[in-house]
Amino acid sequence: MTVWQQLFTRRMLICVFIGFSSGLPLYLLFNLVPAWLRSEHVDLKTIGLFSLIQFPYTWKFLWSPLLDRYVVPVLGRRRGWMLLTQVGLLAVIASMGGFSPQSELQSIAIVATLLAFLSATQDIVLDAYRRELLSDVELGLGNAVHVNAYRIAGLVPGSLSLILADFLSWDMVFIVTALFMLPGVVMTLLVQEPHRATPPKTLREAVVEPFHEFITRQGWRSALLILAFLFFYKLGDSMCTALATPFYLDMGFSKTQIGLIAKNAGLWPAVIGGMLGGLWMVKIGINRALWLFGVVQVMSIFGFAWLASVGHHSEIASVELAQLAIVIGLEALGVGLGTVAFVAYIARTTHPAYTATQFALFTSLMAVPRTFANAATGWLVEGLGWTGFFYLCAVLAIPGMVLLVKVAPWNAELKGS
Repeated sequence: MTVWQQLFTRRMLICVFIGFSSGLPLYLLFNLVPAWLRSEHVDLKTIGLFSLIQFPYTWKFLWSPLLDRYVVPVLGRRRGWMLLTQVGLLAVIASMGGFSPQSELQSIAIVATLLAFLSATQDIVLDAYRRELLSDVELGLGNAVHVNAYRIAGLVPGSLSLILADFLSWDMVFIVTALFMLPGVVMTLLVQEPHRATPPKTLREAVVEPFHEFITRQGWRSALLILAFLFFYKLGDSMCTALATPFYLDMGFSKTQIGLIAKNAGLWPAVIGGMLGGLWMVKIGINRALWLFGVVQVMSIFGFAWLASVGHHSEIASVELAQLAIVIGLEALGVGLGTVAFVAYIARTTHPAYTATQFALFTSLMAVPRTFANAATGWLVEGLGWTGFFYLCAVLAIPGMVLLVKVAPWNAELKGS
């Protein structure tokens, strides 16, 4: 089967629906809810505190064993949890606009936290289902399709819903946005339940055995190297982009310029890069993709350092906008390529019997640098300046690349594996 034949299969179509259903609630929390609160004159400090609701995404591995161990009475172990979380998300999103930000802010915070919990839980089971659906050969391409559908889902709360808010009341906007969960619900009802491994027989087995299996299979030394790699591979990239918008503003670009350039130069290179990366991964394998795409990821950091060094120097606005587009586009391409290889590596590292727990643990660890970056980058920029900060980010990207020698050697896999 050719690469293009692998792309146009039923399993890849399922990955589209899985990715879209996974991305919609996350982007709603990060894009639509802050816009809604700000339009209702909630102060920025309060809106900033709403970022704390992302904690379920970091700690989801704590309850992931429950999804490996227990089966919802309908549809099976994976599809039952998928349906339960998707229907819950649809209901919670639709109800959110019925609250008043002026008088019921605490209730909105509770509902948003519930939304984040349901979204993180959906991610656990969708990741597990996707891992069990795809063969090892399909992991690279399938995860690329998933990641791109995830990003495209952001256009609904980040663009369509905001446009609708100029014409409809906020309660109707949230109802319309919630309806975009329906394709995922229909997909869950139509697909088949995967049966790649026997589920854990006890809760203790579901909690302890995933960690025991991982350590036993890899050995302590290899397991620690893999966990270190999961932490470091995207550390520099995460820190580099944590304060991207304030950086662009400091460089003298207007909010409108940043918005227009970011929408066009940011989204589509990431989507195209992700798809090309997935197709290429079928040919070269996940290990080599991690090496090659990691280099692009590091190079994108130097793009930020270059923009910081040239500063706001030109009288010709089009030249500066072109420079901004190049930096954003290169960064988006690096993220698109690096993420699909990284997620494919995580999927390959899991064991089918404990997919939900191991996948949740690994992706939670992947999210730690994002939290670390958000906490430390402002202090680092003040101390080092923008150019020095970006060079530091490039240095912090090196350990992840060095660890590839041990965790993903260039010649240690067959083509397409």
